[in-house]
Amino acid sequence: MVALSIVFFLTSIVSVVTGSTSLITVPAMLQFGIEPRSAVATNMLALTLLSLGGSLSFRGQNVIDRRRLPLLVVLTLAGSILGAFLLVIIPSRTMPLIITIVMIGMVAFSMTKRSTTVSPEREASRLSEAGGYGLTLLLGVYGGFFSGGYVTMLTIAFVALFGMSYLQAISTTKIVNVVSSLTATLIFMWRGLVDYRLGMVLGIVMFVGGMIGGKIALKLSSTWLRRAFLAAVLILAIKILLFDLFLNR
Repeated sequence: MVALSIVFFLTSIVSVVTGSTSLITVPAMLQFGIEPRSAVATNMLALTLLSLGGSLSFRGQNVIDRRRLPLLVVLTLAGSILGAFLLVIIPSRTMPLIITIVMIGMVAFSMTKRSTTVSPEREASRLSEAGGYGLTLLLGVYGGFFSGGYVTMLTIAFVALFGMSYLQAISTTKIVNVVSSLTATLIFMWRGLVDYRLGMVLGIVMFVGGMIGGKIALKLSSTWLRRAFLAAVLILAIKILLFDLFLNR
């Protein structure tokens, strides 16, 4: 519990900027022998509090895209319900492999994408706007299923397709992720997959970390944080792939 609390706290501070929280937290839970589907479900409860804490840090700054937010929330709600039910029906033994593939894919994606940290706010075309809403729905499915890299991809989509500034995208995705994580969490609770004691402890830790991370999001350069974060994700992915999936067969 202490070790996981430290991991979740440090990750929550950094991931307000970088996203991809679950790429660290879920594999960390797997290392302590937590059943894969329970790890994802319990992590989703903690993510809800993380997103709530991160959202509170941006209150009063008028940086959330309130015009698009209602439709983004509806699309995310629909996608998250579908994604959560996918987790319920997928066999538990296949989850580590799926998580590892996603981890490696997100590292490759993050290393090759162009930086969006200085992207100015601009007007989006109708086609770009439609693409942004469509991608929000598809990513909502993924967010309800696992969520590793969900906020990272959503932030990139909001900047690229809606023309949001980086700060506006970060703050808006925090609200959207509250909806995604909470929706999935309620379904996981209904299916009996959530470890409430562990989830609440880690959730409180991440709530505090999220508030701290939100306040320092644009005060410090995130370049070194992203590099360290991606390195940690890659190391964990290789460890799971080699030792947990192949050598233990």
